[in-house]
Amino acid sequence: MKIGRVRGTALAAALGVVAVLGIQGVANGTGAADGGEASPYSARAREKGPVEGELHKLALKPKGRGEAVLSQQGTEPFGLLGVSWSDPEAEVKGRIEARTRDADSGKWSKWVVLEQAEPGLDGKRPGLRGATEPVWVGPSDGAEVRVIGGGGAELPAGMELNLVDPGAGAAKAKKKSDLGLGPAAVALPAADPVPPTPGPASTAPRPDVVSRVQWGADESLNDEGPVYLPAGKIKAVFVHHTAATAPYECSESAAIVRGLHVYHVKTNGWRDLGYNFLVDKCGNLFEGRQGGMDQPVMGAHTYGWNSESTSVSVLGDYTSAGASAAALDGISRIAAYKLGQYDGDLAGTTTLTAGDNQTNFMGKSFTKGQTYEFKQLSGHRDGFNTQCPGNSLYPQLEALRGTGPAAQLKIASVNGAPAAPGATLPSGAYLTVDWTTSTPSNRISKFELIVDGESVAVTDGAARRASAALTDGGHQVQVRATAANGKVSTALAVTVAAEVKGAKFVPLTPKRLMDTRTGLGVAAGPVGAGKVVTLPVAAATGGTPTAVVLNVTATNPTEPSFVSVYPSGTTRSSASNLNFTPGRTIPNLVVVPVFDGKVSFYNNQGNVDLIADITGYFTSTGDGATQTNFGPKRLMDTRTGTGVPAGAVGTGGVVTLPVAGVDGIPATGVKAVVLNVTATNPTQPSFVSVYPSGTTRSSASNLNFTPGQTVPNLVVVPVVDGKVSFYNNQGSVDLIADITGYFSDSPEGALQANFGPKRLMDTRTGLGVRQGPVTGGGVVTLPVAGVGGIPATGVKAVVLNVTATNPTESSFVSVYPSGTTRTSASNLNFTRGLTIPNLVVVPVVDGKVSFFNNSGSVDLIADITGYFSS
Repeated sequence: MKIGRVRGTALAAALGVVAVLGIQGVANGTGAADGGEASPYSARAREKGPVEGELHKLALKPKGRGEAVLSQQGTEPFGLLGVSWSDPEAEVKGRIEARTRDADSGKWSKWVVLEQAEPGLDGKRPGLRGATEPVWVGPSDGAEVRVIGGGGAELPAGMELNLVDPGAGAAKAKKKSDLGLGPAAVALPAADPVPPTPGPASTAPRPDVVSRVQWGADESLNDEGPVYLPAGKIKAVFVHHTAATAPYECSESAAIVRGLHVYHVKTNGWRDLGYNFLVDKCGNLFEGRQGGMDQPVMGAHTYGWNSESTSVSVLGDYTSAGASAAALDGISRIAAYKLGQYDGDLAGTTTLTAGDNQTNFMGKSFTKGQTYEFKQLSGHRDGFNTQCPGNSLYPQLEALRGTGPAAQLKIASVNGAPAAPGATLPSGAYLTVDWTTSTPSNRISKFELIVDGESVAVTDGAARRASAALTDGGHQVQVRATAANGKVSTALAVTVAAEVKGAKFVPLTPKRLMDTRTGLGVAAGPVGAGKVVTLPVAAATGGTPTAVVLNVTATNPTEPSFVSVYPSGTTRSSASNLNFTPGRTIPNLVVVPVFDGKVSFYNNQGNVDLIADITGYFTSTGDGATQTNFGPKRLMDTRTGTGVPAGAVGTGGVVTLPVAGVDGIPATGVKAVVLNVTATNPTQPSFVSVYPSGTTRSSASNLNFTPGQTVPNLVVVPVVDGKVSFYNNQGSVDLIADITGYFSDSPEGALQANFGPKRLMDTRTGLGVRQGPVTGGGVVTLPVAGVGGIPATGVKAVVLNVTATNPTESSFVSVYPSGTTRTSASNLNFTRGLTIPNLVVVPVVDGKVSFFNNSGSVDLIADITGYFSS
């Protein structure tokens, strides 16, 4: 009885035995481990190395009337079998059945129907034979075959049983790294051959795959070399199962793959193993047909559609039970990688050109040369009349299509200019990137803008744009997506050539720009939890600012929270500028880039009022001052009379500190000084304002404190008459001032560059330095030059927002240039349980910056916002 292309299926079903066509070859649609146990299959143990499989042939004895037998007998060890005959176009009219003897127990198996394979699966080739699909039976040493029910039709000549011994390799390993790869030395390469031209990059990560060398492929069987897809593009992935496979351990998977390889070449007469990839029930992926895992290799797997597709076959029979979660994940990973190389989508559709006249399992007809729509992840039965990949695995494909990472992720434009992978586009200091993806936003957790391998901005899954600051020079720009299932994909890179001029500082008389209590600059009212207020700043500078210097104060907070100050129009980073608790008023200096003329302020939780006073700005156009490192050096201490008369500053009192011409500071040309000012021993709640001597003090404050507190803050204060004044509002307080640098009209000074905000150090997680709090008297040293995009040379100073958190005692932290002797200057002062931030501008001498904690233990965080370079 002629069954047609799915030969034997009806008879197998009638017997209650499942045998399903698992592999189909080419009618090409476009016309064109270590140390395992000794092998249970081989009669001898093998040396470590690649594996030479063996094929044993036993002739079947014709009985007449279209029947034949191989009597029950002992055999050489084997693990896989099939029946073949001389004429590849001949069809066996009857039913071919086999059973085997277990090598361990000696028990005979039930009869299994061997399904006939489609002829010409790997093209028209010399030496082809007709054959059944191979069946994995496990370690066996006996066999019996019968061909029955032929209705008297003549059998093909040369019928024989083919028994494949895959060689050593059934070590009882459970992990992929311990796979028993079966070691028998043959003349094979020590490493997998590398194609001369790398395959295209993929948006999805390349999964770990057990290579042909690792699973012990006998490359002496493959002397023809690989064939690649005519158009060089994979448009679909077909899923298969190996069918009629006995239960197996994952430690046997490499042996199964070797057995298939030997059978396809020695029995079928193909050029190589038919499948492109295989996956076992533990999720281990195996390289199939040779030619390069990153290449568009043409396999022999799905009749009529091989010229535009690739394949993955699951080891096992999935007719009555579905594939494991691990196997499904393996399919997802390799399919996403291969489709991602060619802008495909695991959940998408494509069109394929039929290579022959045929029908699929559902009865759909295909006409050779015509195009048809396919899902990019399809089952074998979608293209050919077969049950493969099994009645239980096939329905699993629908859910599987939604398990990949974000697909077709690509950068659409850079600063509004259309972009393509590999393109080079110009930019200034401000980079805006737009991207697209075919994956719905509700399946995406976040996007990240990646510059030179570093994440510089993070958005939610609904965003399709992000911005960041760039330094001068060329940069590789990508977008990375993290799907809701945790899988990651990355857009192919574009190159951005940024032309960024160094900026000079223009000091301004301190001026209040924002006060949410009164509605100055922004709407009146505290900033709520998760809310943002945006302040226009460009007009206040009278110039074209690349960054502004603001003293920001948080007051009236209702809950513990933090505030981040960042460039409007960009994505907020994790960096914080102010940390506070209810009832406290906390100031901090910030240097924040300006891209669209505005600055944004984010409050994490509760309500808080925010105040912002401007003290200067940086610009790359027009005149300005350059930066020179100086110190850190103590210029003023009212407790000892350093710089000013000894004695606390009283209510409404002012002390004036000479700076120009003092202790090596130039006598002329100084436009502003950078001071770390500390208020200590206050007797009442108060504030201190630091302002240019010879000018009228504004309402701006630099330090706010309550009795018993010691509070530091960085100030950048203009110098008008060579001196700087300090005003205390009420009570009495001692004041300390340490200089770390100055701005002048010297042509030898350094220019400012925006960078970040970006977290460089966090002792809680081990970012940048060793993990763990800094103990009393301890020092941690943070590399900064050449790190994360900061230039490796020429950096004179870095601008860091440093936060002390989780202190166990009252203490202080000093930030100073690595390679120098620490002075008595402190940058952060805190008490137990407080979280205190402060901006520091610290010179860079040997490419690193050091942080000293005086007593107790404390965690330290450092976020960079810019640097000065020559």
